[in-house]
Amino acid sequence: MADICEKMEELGVIPVVVLNDVKDAVPLAKALVEGGIPCAEVTFRTAAAEESIREIKKAYPEMLLIAGTVLTTEQVDRAVAAGAEMIVAPGFDPEIVDYCLEKKIPVCPGIVTPSELAQAVKRGLTRVKFFPAEAAGGLKMIKAMTAAYTNVRIMPTGGINAKNITEYLECDKIFCCGGSWMVKGDLIKAGEFDKIKEMTAEAKSIAASVR
Repeated sequence: MADICEKMEELGVIPVVVLNDVKDAVPLAKALVEGGIPCAEVTFRTAAAEESIREIKKAYPEMLLIAGTVLTTEQVDRAVAAGAEMIVAPGFDPEIVDYCLEKKIPVCPGIVTPSELAQAVKRGLTRVKFFPAEAAGGLKMIKAMTAAYTNVRIMPTGGINAKNITEYLECDKIFCCGGSWMVKGDLIKAGEFDKIKEMTAEAKSIAASVR
């Protein structure tokens, strides 16, 4: 878990990807790698997620692959079997968190309240996702909520973009940010992987300028 979080912190930005067609998985991975962010949170919102993770892992074994929007323990097993190295959930589901901890699978649950954060800390977690970040109060909420938890650091996701990511990354409570602006569904569907590569490089440059 510590090694993975360290990689995520080095990158600063975690592309949050929705893949509707497996054929787009490897071209997208290529764009991310060449753009300087060899990492993707592939969300389990679509039927193509599991196979997409598998195909990316074959083509780019060096990529850090995270399974996002994981809602069941069955999805945890499928994601890990496909090659995911970490499980990320949109909310705090005790069943999923405890299942991952029991099986020693790195997990980063979503939290949005102090009570949920307390449940994560109680389980020994020091890295959590804050979602939906902008809608739930953004940096102001993160700073207020984490004041009592000095060891906790946050991955805000939801509403993060090229215009506000610098402000987030400058906060010492943030270890990385999840974002989808460089991997939007319409770009993937249109096969605009050169554009995705360009926007990924810009995102990496922004993160590097802060970190």
